Amino acid sequence: MATHTDGLRCRLVRSREATPSGRHILGRVAFLDHPRPPVIDEGVPDMGVHLAGDGTDLVAEVWETDSPVVSGVYQDLAYAHDGEYLFCAGQVPENGSYREPVRNAYGAAFDLISKLEYPKVMRIWHFINHINHANADGLEIYRDFCLGRAEAVDRHLGPADDMPAATGIGALGGGISWYLLASRTGRVRNIENPWQVPAPSYPHRYGPRPPKFARATHFSPHGLDGAGDLFVAGTASILGHETVHAGDIEKQCDVTLGNMAKVISRENLLANGIDDGRTLKDLRFVKAYVRREQDIPVVRAKCAEAFSGTAEVVYFTVDICRSDLLVEIEGIAPRATS
Repeated sequence: MATHTDGLRCRLVRSREATPSGRHILGRVAFLDHPRPPVIDEGVPDMGVHLAGDGTDLVAEVWETDSPVVSGVYQDLAYAHDGEYLFCAGQVPENGSYREPVRNAYGAAFDLISKLEYPKVMRIWHFINHINHANADGLEIYRDFCLGRAEAVDRHLGPADDMPAATGIGALGGGISWYLLASRTGRVRNIENPWQVPAPSYPHRYGPRPPKFARATHFSPHGLDGAGDLFVAGTASILGHETVHAGDIEKQCDVTLGNMAKVISRENLLANGIDDGRTLKDLRFVKAYVRREQDIPVVRAKCAEAFSGTAEVVYFTVDICRSDLLVEIEGIAPRATS
């Protein structure tokens, strides 16, 4: 179990378990062998993402809070909020071009965030079917997605387009599934890795518009100084802006884990004005995305060595945002609580 902020908690469950007494569900994302559009199920936003193949354990990520929630549907988004935290989920159906529907989906999310007054977006996840394939116009689907997202950010945030940690990873079906977490009063500070070019500054060779996300986000509840929760974005074997060690899963794992350790290190956080710092052993909820099923034993071994024995680590066999990347890993390091 990974505990976050004052009352927000993430649980990984192997089945739909009962919510512990006194807890309320803010949102549920099930990783299934089929897609399921977001709905409100018994007052809870519930979405199924097609990440599980044959023989893969079916798991769900459940976000809980101490406070009662209010849920609803806005356009095609399912959401819930408790006065301090907002969970929002959406799914863009299969499409020949994703630019416009992604722009519209992001626009709806920005509208909802503004309407409900949860301006502090701290984490976003995207799961994109056929991520490395070409769309109807010959543009790679991931680049098509990035174009629509960038246009929505331009429209709603303008040039000050500071975006939080995010994941953009493959899926096995279902168009584009995505969800986010936001806060009403917390302090969000987005963090870059000095070993990597910030994604929004990638050169044009990576597509007409670059990805918009931070390498990590530090979140302090209610704007408190000091220790907070660290959300590490989907991280891969990229130094500068280039993929390194193409075809070598062991070396790509090493670079990926090194990047994760660097971005959450005390040295890097202090350089970003944050009096905090963690190691990989502090990560408590980790998702590892592996392109080739035969590479999962190597990734498991690397993760077992890098992360704590108490960390919850799940593995999915899906494509990565670049065709020469074999693995991507993300995680959450919660702040210490007394």
